[in-house]
Amino acid sequence: MDNLVSNIKEVTSKKSGVIRLTLTDFRNYAFLRVCPHLGPVIITGENGCGKTNILEAISFLTPGRGLRNAKLADIRRFTPAIINQDYAPQNGGWGIFASVAKNGEEIEIGTAVEKINRDSYDDGTHLSDRRIVKINGQKGASQNELGQYLSAIWLTPQMDRLFRGGSQPRRNFLDRLVYAFDNEHAKRTSNFEHLYKQWYQIIKGSNGHIDNNWLLTLEENMAAIGVAIAAARREQIARLNRFIKNTPDDIFPNVELTLSGIIEEQLDLLPAIDVEDNYRNLLKKQRNNVLSNINIDGVNRSDFKVFYKKKKMPAEMCSTGEQKSLLISIILAQTKCQILNQGFAPILLLDEITAHLDDAKRDALLAKIRELDLQAFITATDVDLFSTFKNYAQFWEVKNNTVYLR
Repeated sequence: MDNLVSNIKEVTSKKSGVIRLTLTDFRNYAFLRVCPHLGPVIITGENGCGKTNILEAISFLTPGRGLRNAKLADIRRFTPAIINQDYAPQNGGWGIFASVAKNGEEIEIGTAVEKINRDSYDDGTHLSDRRIVKINGQKGASQNELGQYLSAIWLTPQMDRLFRGGSQPRRNFLDRLVYAFDNEHAKRTSNFEHLYKQWYQIIKGSNGHIDNNWLLTLEENMAAIGVAIAAARREQIARLNRFIKNTPDDIFPNVELTLSGIIEEQLDLLPAIDVEDNYRNLLKKQRNNVLSNINIDGVNRSDFKVFYKKKKMPAEMCSTGEQKSLLISIILAQTKCQILNQGFAPILLLDEITAHLDDAKRDALLAKIRELDLQAFITATDVDLFSTFKNYAQFWEVKNNTVYLR
């Protein structure tokens, strides 16, 4: 354990994170520029003032759709309209740009949305949103490249119900853990989703006249990408389970992670090439399921499960507070594992993290964040909860769409 702490401190002493953040027409901010320090940042203010929007902006500096999984058009700044008190967009785009420190280097990264013309069958052209990425001023980089410079792990109040809802949010949570170790995973999941929609729409709109050759091509690509997705998820589960087993937490619950799904189960028994063949045949057999509105099996149905080892109980059967503690166990293990394997620390984005935690667990979590010595953005309505961080963290107060240093 002493070696683990020493190795983590060696990496985090080099300091990584956001040192300047600029938002333009993002959510409630027409323009915001802040300069966080490379340690904990406590963001307080009334509900609805825009605390979480700052965390979401930082999350967009990593691959994916941010901590709210929002549509691009829903993120732009809205202002009250005079008529009917509806909300109308102020303009068509938004931007997030940051200076990022990584192991002694400083890199400029950013992402924005711009309007472009696309062909339309109705009136020739129409405007569409397109997300762009810039690295050191060079436009055209992919979202995947962002993961080389910045990584973020987040917990939000919506995730307090992660274990009791449908499987999609749990898959999204797991996939974000995978991104940190496999930058191509985000591209794979995006490509699979695109192919799946194509495949589904072609079958649904075929009226019995299916282009078999085109569907076979889609199914072959879906099978290859789907097996790669399943393999990456399995590898991340195994990596975290090994780390948790070898270095159990002294405060938060010891957990065991599992992944259930037809493709994952086959990978336990067969070579990947054989699983690809089976998956392709499975997709072909399930074409009728699309027409009958029956669920389609595959990596789109896999489920990420968590088991509370001490109580011998699945997470969905635990109390709300226990489920929050289980999630914290996972992100702490991911954070430490990532620091040791990737050589730089992720940013923690913790939205109202103290909810459902008793005083002992809250103080323990804050102590662990301090021990890790990394950048963490933590939101709350009550600044007094962070008295132990008084001379250590940076304190911001959000009011009237502006951030003030306390």
